[in-house]
Amino acid sequence: MKTLHNIKRALVFSILTLFTVSLVIAQSGKGYDIGDIATDFSLENIDGKMVSLADYEDAKGFIVIFTCNTCPYSVAYEDRIVALDKKYASQGYPVIAIMPNNIEVKPGDSMEAMQKRAKEKGFTFPYLMDKSQEIYPQYGATKTPHVYVLKKGKYGNVVRYIGAIDDNYKDANKSNRKYVEEAVDALLNGEEIKETKTRAIGCTIKV
Repeated sequence: MKTLHNIKRALVFSILTLFTVSLVIAQSGKGYDIGDIATDFSLENIDGKMVSLADYEDAKGFIVIFTCNTCPYSVAYEDRIVALDKKYASQGYPVIAIMPNNIEVKPGDSMEAMQKRAKEKGFTFPYLMDKSQEIYPQYGATKTPHVYVLKKGKYGNVVRYIGAIDDNYKDANKSNRKYVEEAVDALLNGEEIKETKTRAIGCTIKV
């Protein structure tokens, strides 16, 4: 009986240890990788409405960009983000911009500031606030801007590209590689994406 008790105790300990390790791994995960299914979200847009990926029934996929008002890198890319939406939204790949920063740390990223910036720049896409800061860790975003190209699949939105918009944040005209355009063009043409992951260049997300 004593041996059986010890076995049961050891089994319970093993299960608890496995659960704890799994929980730690889940909490310290690095977000999505290529081929993962991206969980949908419901975030407030600058017009006060809640927006989800599921709202876009006719979309073939999405260009999800974590960006903000206050990062110089994000500001440098604003016109290119607008251009991406104008080029690809009509082809089924709209831009979905998400502001992930803690506004207590960055008051310049408040909803009011987001609304003002979107109007000034003529944003043609949703500009959402990750107010609870729950979405960007799921994706694994660490910078602004940080891009995730998703393709609609049978079981959800599949991550097909992660990283930078292009290889020259200072000047779009001097970029040799337009990573996001290359990725979306490949998807639209039914081709393999040549470079699925690049290093995002930008400011760290403020928590």
